[in-house]
Amino acid sequence: MAVSIFSREVFDLCLGKPALRSLSVSATVGDALSVLKRLGESYLSLWSCDHDKSSRISDDCRCVGKVCMVDIICFLCKEENLRSPAAALQSPLSVLITKTPTGIVRHLEPHASLVEAIDLILEGAQNLVIPIPSQSRRKKLLQKPSSKSTLHNNREYCWLTQEDIIRYLLNSIGLFCPTPINPINTLNVIDPKNILAVQYDDPALAALPLISQSLVNHTSVAIVDLDGKLIGEISPFTLNSCDESVSAAIATLSAGDLMAYIDCGGPPEDLVQLVKDRLEAQNLEAALELMEEESTITSLSLCSSSSDEESGSGRSKSGGSYSARLVRRSEAIVCYPWNSLVAVMIQALAHRVSYVWVVEEDGSLSGIVTFAAMLKVFRERLNSL
Repeated sequence: MAVSIFSREVFDLCLGKPALRSLSVSATVGDALSVLKRLGESYLSLWSCDHDKSSRISDDCRCVGKVCMVDIICFLCKEENLRSPAAALQSPLSVLITKTPTGIVRHLEPHASLVEAIDLILEGAQNLVIPIPSQSRRKKLLQKPSSKSTLHNNREYCWLTQEDIIRYLLNSIGLFCPTPINPINTLNVIDPKNILAVQYDDPALAALPLISQSLVNHTSVAIVDLDGKLIGEISPFTLNSCDESVSAAIATLSAGDLMAYIDCGGPPEDLVQLVKDRLEAQNLEAALELMEEESTITSLSLCSSSSDEESGSGRSKSGGSYSARLVRRSEAIVCYPWNSLVAVMIQALAHRVSYVWVVEEDGSLSGIVTFAAMLKVFRERLNSL
């Protein structure tokens, strides 16, 4: 029975998923920023073609990457970009594409098996792009024509993520017993080496390359004290709920202060003022203007949202910081070495993360468990059947 689950077509896991919003790689960073804010999307897919400039169907039109607010924030954190954010936003989107030997994004046909999808992920793919069969496109009460931004080669596509596969396997977890009920420290699933971590008092800029790496790996950056105990984390998931002005905070604050700055509810006023003071001291007037501009936009957005609620429209705004996207606190999600695999799976899915930190009884950080490592366990279980 477990074998038949792995033979299921991947499209079964994609039912109901929205079609990908996209941009051409020839667009600019500023274009991506504008679309992310306007649509309230967490990610945009990047394609090798440009549907807005040509109606011709190209067989070479492929998804070559993805971009999110974290990519833009990390890009703007570079010193030359902080000195001229406006010029940086005119850069081509290709500067944000992470290049790996296997490719972060891979295409897969809808009739491919689940085991094929897992193998691609274990080879290094972080997201799989699946075509949506025309006869299976979502039927809505009010049918709307497909947008150019979701059509490629006259087809729509969706993401298939590690979370989708883990959630699917969890629904049939009993078929894999006794493996899922075993402690994680007996399954070779804990990674004690590839831990991305900085100390609380380290400059947040020291965490910048780790943030970029954690975004690619679907993990996070741990914040630890001098004794190696886990205090919290700088999560790409949380950063993705912020706006581009957070780049100024990364450039001026410590890792611990940044953790508080991006926590849900918005940054404390004293930290906002601290960032502004340090920007002035470093002669980063352009970055300071960016902060003040975003502050004004946020205030107007909140006022507009309040008016909409009073008038009964209930529309949510996506233009300002922390306003529309799902936000998660900077508190790290942890487990212990003796917890079962299924318990850790449920914990990660409940918090919408693809990893869980492993700590000892004294709170010291000893490793991390990722969805990719879990999938490897299930793949090995299939080989033993």
